[in-house]
Amino acid sequence: MTTPSTLGLAGTQAGLAADARSLDGLKHAAGGDPKAIKEAARQFESLFMRELIKSMREATMKSGMMESQGENISTDLLDQQLSVSLSGRPGGLSELIERQLLRQGGANGPGPASGANGSEGSTLDTFAYGRNLRPSSLGTRLAPNATPSERQENFVLALGPAAQRVQQESGIPASYMLGQAGHETGWGRSEILRADGSPSYNLFGIKATGGWKGAVAEVTTTEYIDGEPRKVSARFRAYDSYEDSLRDYASLITNSPRYAQVADRIGAHTPESFATELQRAGYATDPAYASKLSRAINTALAVRRAF
Repeated sequence: MTTPSTLGLAGTQAGLAADARSLDGLKHAAGGDPKAIKEAARQFESLFMRELIKSMREATMKSGMMESQGENISTDLLDQQLSVSLSGRPGGLSELIERQLLRQGGANGPGPASGANGSEGSTLDTFAYGRNLRPSSLGTRLAPNATPSERQENFVLALGPAAQRVQQESGIPASYMLGQAGHETGWGRSEILRADGSPSYNLFGIKATGGWKGAVAEVTTTEYIDGEPRKVSARFRAYDSYEDSLRDYASLITNSPRYAQVADRIGAHTPESFATELQRAGYATDPAYASKLSRAINTALAVRRAF
């Protein structure tokens, strides 16, 4: 019987690179071929998911009474297949890796968006609403040269204490807020900036509409109107800190009639149902917002469990 440790690098869509050395070889073999780069990105994500699952299993208490070598091998194989099935989905980590590899290799593919003032944005600049964002002060403080998985971990760990405090006040799970904030900002890579270049601390893309009396940041954004992306100028709320942004988001979700269906079942939501209800309530205009958000929330959950 072939164990996971002896599995070679597969060339099919069901394949999984067994280790980082195999992945590095696949990356170099991909060269500038967009299709090969896409497969390399998917396998990078598979390996990352596999390590997360492994960490979660190791953190679980084992009795030792019902375990055997055969069962451990079966569990490893199951985890491997699970990591493969979870990878390559829309809005996931593989898309971010693919963009980075395309940029490094100079291949033709989805390129970086333009910044709010026409400057070149990063490969992670376009998220959620499709806003054209600029490099984030939070991302710079976290680790400017971090890998995508490290960036996700750093983002969740950096904002975790503040999100936990807001959870105690509002009941909204910290991981759900962290996942959505990560999705909106590219895990701290980019954010909405004020006219003077200072951070708005707006983690959720909340617009300065209604009775908002605070500071604002105005940027060019891409909205989906009748299913078609359109560039418009929009005003977004600006805060004094990221915790203020988390708290304002929680207040919006729990107090606005628009999000009543989200708030009424706040303790019973799965990441998927939470994301779906937010989209139904009109939180974002991106037709694929719910699927992208649920994956981001699951990523935040996995990071918090691992640490």
